Amino acid sequence: MSRSVLIVLSEFGYWGEELVGPVEVLEAQGYRLTYMTPNGRRPVALPPSLDPDYIDPPLGRSVTTRDMARRAADIDSSSRLDNPLSLSDLIPERPYYSSLNHLRELEEYHRRLASATEDLVASFDALVLVGGSGPIVDLANNERLHEVVLAFAAADKPILAECYGVAVLAFARNLETRESILWGKRVTGHPKEYDYKDGTGFVGVDFNMGPPPYPLEYILRDATGPDGAFIGNVGRELSALVDYPFITARSTPDATLSAELLVRVLEEGLRRYGW
Repeated sequence: MSRSVLIVLSEFGYWGEELVGPVEVLEAQGYRLTYMTPNGRRPVALPPSLDPDYIDPPLGRSVTTRDMARRAADIDSSSRLDNPLSLSDLIPERPYYSSLNHLRELEEYHRRLASATEDLVASFDALVLVGGSGPIVDLANNERLHEVVLAFAAADKPILAECYGVAVLAFARNLETRESILWGKRVTGHPKEYDYKDGTGFVGVDFNMGPPPYPLEYILRDATGPDGAFIGNVGRELSALVDYPFITARSTPDATLSAELLVRVLEEGLRRYGW
């Protein structure tokens, strides 16, 4: 039976290798891939991720080989990303509490949300959140995406998140308890040591944010709680973890490994790796 995977990308720039890894691994497995962005706009790779001469400041070296730059550019310029699904079209928006008929609107919202997420989850075997700096802008605090993540988790289907895409998991919460779905889980992600001190940029916006607006490590440490853990693996070349249903990848080099772990989760029932 062929499997289907939903891949979510930012409209403000994804890191090339962090899409190449899942695409190449999952397509080699015969999986069907569908792409989605917050508003249905075509995603674009971050220019530094296509440049093998770009030196990653915290690591002090290039993180993109010439071969990977070519493979990432091939995907970025191909037609496969031309018509992504629109998250805003598929998932309703929660009404403001100040709306005039809030109770009725909230009831309607929950009816529409249940139908939309059930249809989406039924169509796919797994969810992938691609990293890069773009997710900081339009994925991390995207309530519609949080509802999709919660629905996949409730359906016991695996979710792979890379780099700053892991922030989506930290912020995906049941509004009754406000507890992160990562509570008690082991995850990896961008550690403080690997964060930029300056130069955080986005596609389509002439703006240098400087450092990232939040230290992801601190957020993940708080979100996982006393019985979970953030595992940065600083100084190790690779960092990818499985604490089912979550597969988390620290950064660019982990894209292929994390996708291979997703395959093992789906095909072999892998439930724990890396901790």
